[in-house]
Amino acid sequence: MATGGAEDRDLGRAERGEIAGDTRAVLLDAALRTFERVGYEKATVASIRTLAGISNGSFFHFFSSKEVLAATLFLDVLRSYHASMSACVTPETTAAEGVVRLVRGHLKWVMERRQLARFLFEQSRSEWLAQIRDEQRATNNAFRSAMNRWIEPRLRDGSLHKLPPAVLMSEIIGPAQMFCRAWLSGRESEAPDRHAKSLIACAARAVVKG
Repeated sequence: MATGGAEDRDLGRAERGEIAGDTRAVLLDAALRTFERVGYEKATVASIRTLAGISNGSFFHFFSSKEVLAATLFLDVLRSYHASMSACVTPETTAAEGVVRLVRGHLKWVMERRQLARFLFEQSRSEWLAQIRDEQRATNNAFRSAMNRWIEPRLRDGSLHKLPPAVLMSEIIGPAQMFCRAWLSGRESEAPDRHAKSLIACAARAVVKG
């Protein structure tokens, strides 16, 4: 007597889902490595799928073009960065501690994910991102909301200067961002975290009262 028919079907779907997820991840990783090695413009679907060990048909099952693949990768990386930064602060985090956590969080994410960070920063104005602008906007809005849950209480208690949240975040992350971009491009050889204290102090002077 046959048993477990429904469970077997569910397991089969789960396994197929895992395989699909693995294939997508392999393609995204291969794309990142190819973009890193030869640049976006010189990368081809053929070079990406060859590095991934994926057939032509499998590639186009997941992504209709190199542009769609790159846009998907960009959105994944952006969400990874936002998730990491959002985890740095809570509504209870003080102004001074929040600055420390956000600057160190930014430096840590960039240094631990150097290839991803370079791709994110270098491709942020690419024309092929137009196809995901709505998703990108939603992701950015969710991140702003997460940051505002820390910023708004600190504005109410007077521990942050009364500036628009976007300006506050620019003042906090801006110096670290500029240094990280220089490091990622090779213009600066020293690791960003070597200057964490100075970057934190710069941000704190700009936004923390007292």
